[in-house]
Amino acid sequence: MAQLRVGFIGTGKRPVRPGPLGYGMAHQHAAAYQKLPECAIVACADISRENGEAFAELFGVPKVYTDYREMLEKEELDIVSVCTWPHLHEEMVVAAAEAGVKGIYCEKPMADTWQGAKRMVEVCEARGAKLAFNHQRRYGAPFRKAKALLDAGEIGRLREVSFGFGNLYDYGSHNFDLCNYFNDERPALWVIAQIDYRQENLVFGRHNENQAFALWQYDNGVFGLASTGAGAGFVRCHHRLVGEEGVIEIGPAGQGMPVLRIRRSGDKDWEAIDCGGEDCHGPGYIDRAIADFVGALQEGKDSPLCGRNALRATELIFAAWESSRRRGRVDLPLDVPGNALEEMVAQGELRPAKAAAGR
Repeated sequence: MAQLRVGFIGTGKRPVRPGPLGYGMAHQHAAAYQKLPECAIVACADISRENGEAFAELFGVPKVYTDYREMLEKEELDIVSVCTWPHLHEEMVVAAAEAGVKGIYCEKPMADTWQGAKRMVEVCEARGAKLAFNHQRRYGAPFRKAKALLDAGEIGRLREVSFGFGNLYDYGSHNFDLCNYFNDERPALWVIAQIDYRQENLVFGRHNENQAFALWQYDNGVFGLASTGAGAGFVRCHHRLVGEEGVIEIGPAGQGMPVLRIRRSGDKDWEAIDCGGEDCHGPGYIDRAIADFVGALQEGKDSPLCGRNALRATELIFAAWESSRRRGRVDLPLDVPGNALEEMVAQGELRPAKAAAGR
């Protein structure tokens, strides 16, 4: 069987440190594809030829472009990884789908507007392209084992999912996605939230609030809660699952704490769950996510990272910001096309102090 031809839109620089200024996610995607004998990376496109050529040399990529549309036109690609900043995702994903690419694996967050996020999914579905987003933590042992304990009834029926780490948008894209994963992808009914944005916090070119508190409810009665920034200590862990008969915590705060623990009703002490050396960030999560995506593509199925699942998480993000703008509850489905946080900053309703030069 012929190998699947993989192309990249956006290579970035070779990563030198974690964070938005030093993390070339394309390099992690490429390393994952290279572990799959059914895939061959045949082309890449980056507006910086220097970055593209360095990426090509590192991963043995034969063709380098500075215009991704030219690459899509000239190369018969089966898979495209989109590894650019969020405000570019919509146009690039749509272009790949319209060029006939059958598998599109995009970085998160989905897009910088709710309308853009929905359009990507709609176009891909209309064109028969399988779209997925890199919510790779679903493939980590702490999260998988927590879900297995939940599904096995170890804490009874789920009542609440919460998180207390990161923000609502960039890192929060993972967190909301995991809340939905734990609650079997149930749709949410409403969101009520408030944010604080006093110090400019641009991540990959987009505004992210400094602190947030959000509450939402799913259609099966389960509640979701997020408390971030200065309020993260209210949750005191990465994720918490509260059931009728116990509690599961992932990434509990504190020195020497296990990455996963459970306390069933009637237990005096917590039980630590062995996760084989994996923590909330890895290792190997992107490798597993891309391998699963490729396998699903070959079988003509959706990956768990599919666009529809990503939309549910993204709707919660934009609805939380919209709730803050309205100073009230937002009922779902979300009925505004844009991005309330960006719009509040543009209109002067929020005036975060500029970050110091060089940060």
